[in-house]
Amino acid sequence: MLPAPGTPPVAWEISPGLTGYDAAVARMEETAEAIRAGRRKECVWLVEHPALYTAGTSARDADLVDADRLPVIRSGRGGQFTYHGPGQRVVYAMLDLTRRRQDVRAYVAALEDWIVAALGELGVRGERRADRVGVWVARPDKPRLANGEVRDDKIAAIGIRIRRWATLHGAAINVTPDLSHYEGIVACGVSGHGVTSLADLGIAATMADVDAALRRTFPRYFGPTG
Repeated sequence: MLPAPGTPPVAWEISPGLTGYDAAVARMEETAEAIRAGRRKECVWLVEHPALYTAGTSARDADLVDADRLPVIRSGRGGQFTYHGPGQRVVYAMLDLTRRRQDVRAYVAALEDWIVAALGELGVRGERRADRVGVWVARPDKPRLANGEVRDDKIAAIGIRIRRWATLHGAAINVTPDLSHYEGIVACGVSGHGVTSLADLGIAATMADVDAALRRTFPRYFGPTG
């Protein structure tokens, strides 16, 4: 947990409709700079994007399986290829880690724990994995891997950037997206395991349900919102 003092609380904003990716990144950059300068409150911003692939700073060209399927945008966030699109809740967290703990691994772990807690309120047992970033759901109902292990499906991806201890980017949670678009990439560079969503798991949660669960659980890990 990386809770901060309660004053000022973290601003919370939800954008309706679809938000263009380039516009979102520009706004994040501006907001993070203002937070570093003390001109703005910290902020969590929830959006949906049009269907596209983003390539993080560690993306490998070989992991773009179908380059013609969707637009591809090179992103400054960490990580590899991922998919964004309608039905996916993208969580942009612009926080000041100097108010908490200046530890990148602890921050990523807190993001994962937060999403696990929110999913738990919706009836899904999400889990962290020591060797893989993100939030995963064990699928004993699926065929096992070649090594006999139970297959995991990723339900939430994590990709961040930190500048002078101000955070950008965040997480993407699959609510009701078109999972077929993941066939165009090796998601996050992980092969063998799959991708899932709340809808795929039979959870009839709306985006508003997900947003409410995220807000309820956020203060445990990062401090109050307002």
